[in-house]
Amino acid sequence: MSRNPFLNALLAILYISIVTSIMYYGPKITAPKETVIVPIAFLSLFVLSASVMGFLFFYQPFQLYFNGEKTEAFKLFIQTTAIFAGITALIFIALFSGILS
Repeated sequence: MSRNPFLNALLAILYISIVTSIMYYGPKITAPKETVIVPIAFLSLFVLSASVMGFLFFYQPFQLYFNGEKTEAFKLFIQTTAIFAGITALIFIALFSGILS
């Protein structure tokens, strides 16, 4: 991945936006189906999302850590997490203030 925590956090938000858009608009495009495939699809999406977020948040810090750059690894992980938390907070502020309704 990248050593840029802003890019990592923005890619996480982009991934979340794509997944939630598909989940929101999908049933509006086609009628939902009552089938065993639905829970399989949701569990698969959960596992995929955990993998993608793990990659975005942990891959580069682990690489740095195992290359002996422990301080830089910790710093990158904390910065990425903090930026992601800030973006998440802004989304909630916009939602509760009525900007995004």
